[in-house]
Amino acid sequence: MRKLLNTLYITDENIYLTLDGENVVCREGDEVRLRLPFANLEGICCFSYLGCSPALMGKCADYGIPISFISPQGHFLARVEGKTRGNILLRKRQFELFSTPPVKLRQNTVAAKLANTRSVIRRTIRDNPQVDEDGPLTAAAERLTGYIDDVYNETTYDGILGIEGNGAKAYFEIFNRLILHQKEDFLFVQRTKRPPLDRVNALLSFLYTVMTNDYASALTSVGLDSYMGYYHAPRPGRESLACDLVEEVRCIVERFTLTLINLKIIKADDFEEQVSGAVFLNKDGRKKVIAKWQDKKRSDMVHPYLKQKIKLGLLPYVQSMLMARYVRGELDEYPCFLVR
Repeated sequence: MRKLLNTLYITDENIYLTLDGENVVCREGDEVRLRLPFANLEGICCFSYLGCSPALMGKCADYGIPISFISPQGHFLARVEGKTRGNILLRKRQFELFSTPPVKLRQNTVAAKLANTRSVIRRTIRDNPQVDEDGPLTAAAERLTGYIDDVYNETTYDGILGIEGNGAKAYFEIFNRLILHQKEDFLFVQRTKRPPLDRVNALLSFLYTVMTNDYASALTSVGLDSYMGYYHAPRPGRESLACDLVEEVRCIVERFTLTLINLKIIKADDFEEQVSGAVFLNKDGRKKVIAKWQDKKRSDMVHPYLKQKIKLGLLPYVQSMLMARYVRGELDEYPCFLVR
């Protein structure tokens, strides 16, 4: 099993990354703020526009440590990676298989997403039954159950996409009820993406970007092409396969977002609103979220398919490995991640 190492997140926009022997060095002007050996790193996410030196990028490429550049607002910009790993025959088979994706693969992905979404609702009902006194959460969970059944009776791509959209609508219609504290500061009306228009959407979008980046790196590490997916249509610049696999684990981001708000770990002053109305995490907010996300990644979980205890941060690599086995024909079906 792969060892869970650290991801270095650069959230200060004034930091420039350089190389010193076997160390990554974070500099602010002439001052060294941090020195970290490569042996402890599995990835770098840079939210700074200053970037890093060519020498560091070359060393990271040699060591297989991807460097991702993300805007301070959480928009993915680019990734620097080393040589493509894995067998060319695996990627060839991936392109052949996903050029006409199996209907069951798409059905399973959407069903897993809806089932995991339903688990978020049911957990809230179990832990805080008072929020469902008039029954809207129970009704939403029942609608999601119906959509799960519907998706296996639909074979067309547009039909499956429509059922997923209906499920997302049913879920986000009651999402504001899952926010138990700081309700005035974290009012959620609807899902807005580009740009996020409130604090809850800003949190969701930021964390979705971070998780998608983790999956893209994991897919590359097992030899798959993260840009060729089976559910999200191919589009220049979009890592469609990473987006596909993230669908089944969005519930983790959503539960984490609710925890940050309900435990008052993140507050209204951790955000900034632009003239356009867009809302983003500010520097202090990003630091808080990333610190807690790193703690979350170090937590233990039992993988529902492998029946083994793993760190949550290894989940992208486990699912990528299972997808590679499916593409090679070693598995009859790709085992989607299901919350237990």
